Amino acid sequence: MPSNSFVIITIAVCASVTWLSRVLPFLLLKKFKLSEGVVEFLSFVPIAIMSALWFQSLLIAHPGHLPEIDWKNLVASGPTLLAAILTKNLLLTVLIGIVSLAILNLF
Repeated sequence: MPSNSFVIITIAVCASVTWLSRVLPFLLLKKFKLSEGVVEFLSFVPIAIMSALWFQSLLIAHPGHLPEIDWKNLVASGPTLLAAILTKNLLLTVLIGIVSLAILNLF
């Protein structure tokens, strides 16, 4: 069984690494200015991440077979996408997605 000091040191090191990986980019970007091309490229990162998460939730993986469509998530995506396009408000989009899926799970 590990000693208490080892566990505490491990937690402290993990917390430091996590904190530095989130804060260090902001500190570096205060000193340096990114080129227009890099800024334009980075503007697509949130869209790519959200698209990957969305497609992952729409498909159910079956090893050795084609993926199956998760129909509840697909139907709940309709109002969510509409809210995202119309409002461009991330909080409202997430709330509408949660409420849509909750309503579908009631039936």
